[in-house]
Amino acid sequence: MANKNEVRLQKFMADCGIASRRKSEEIIEAGKVKVNGHVAHIGDKINPKKDLVTVRGKRINKVTEMHYIMLHKPRGYVTTVSDELGRKTVMDLVRDVNARIYPVGRLDKDSEGLLLLTNDGSFANAMTHPSRNFSKVYRVTVRPGVTDEILVKLREGVEIDGRMTAPCEVTVITEEEGRAVLEFILHEGRNRQIRKMCEAVGIEVARLKRVAEGSLKLGMLPQGKWRELTDNEVRKLVRSAEKASKE
Repeated sequence: MANKNEVRLQKFMADCGIASRRKSEEIIEAGKVKVNGHVAHIGDKINPKKDLVTVRGKRINKVTEMHYIMLHKPRGYVTTVSDELGRKTVMDLVRDVNARIYPVGRLDKDSEGLLLLTNDGSFANAMTHPSRNFSKVYRVTVRPGVTDEILVKLREGVEIDGRMTAPCEVTVITEEEGRAVLEFILHEGRNRQIRKMCEAVGIEVARLKRVAEGSLKLGMLPQGKWRELTDNEVRKLVRSAEKASKE
């Protein structure tokens, strides 16, 4: 019979602000987590009231104060807590947040715009779980331009990494000689998806900026700056994710 006080190790790590559940699993697999002095494994459960959990030798404890951060990520920063190659990470931009937070989802190094960070594992899971991919809006500058045929292909889906992308909304915002600005609204979050989609139809992404995620808009937040979300914004995001999972 299961002990009602036990939780999965990766959930406990997320609740302690170490990383998202998915990233916590990677840390466990790398052998960097111990429970009561023994190396942990994927699938392990712990009793937070009794068991001693350490990550890289440091004891971790459950977070009591939750933080929900919106960052305007500039180009040139990687979306990780730390980087083995010594590159700038988004954590360099939120050093003045008095909590151990981590990114929710990703934006690649050459992309910019809205990025969420938190220390709430349940919130991070709601935002990133595959069943809950709600709308994300991107402003994308492409070269040399687009045709009606290209737009149809992007909207209906193209093959990347061996499988088709889901249908999405693509609108032309502006067009001029040699370039066009498009708005993409996606409901899935595959790695470098828009760049790969554009490459598949023969156009190049010159600039990519995420301007909205669910009900949350980037607005006038300056590049490189962050702010705490309001309670109402957090509630709306969670409701958006729950609604998307039912559609």
